[in-house]
Amino acid sequence: MKTTLELPDAIVRKAKILAAEQKTTLRELVLQGLEHVLDGNQVNARDRAKKLFAQMDKLPVFAAADRMNREDTHAR
Repeated sequence: MKTTLELPDAIVRKAKILAAEQKTTLRELVLQGLEHVLDGNQVNARDRAKKLFAQMDKLPVFAAADRMNREDTHAR
């Protein structure tokens, strides 16, 4: 299906440069981006952080009890 999109010039310029660097087309780059957004497995930053901290809690050096809270961090 053909469609028309109105995009900011700066974004199109960056996308064309990236497409050229990756030896692909702007169409393919846009398609990859849309597929990524529509993919049901995408994870937001908050979920990634929760997973990261859960993994860190398993390591003795990064135990949750040893982490500084916000106030202690800013006081440093």
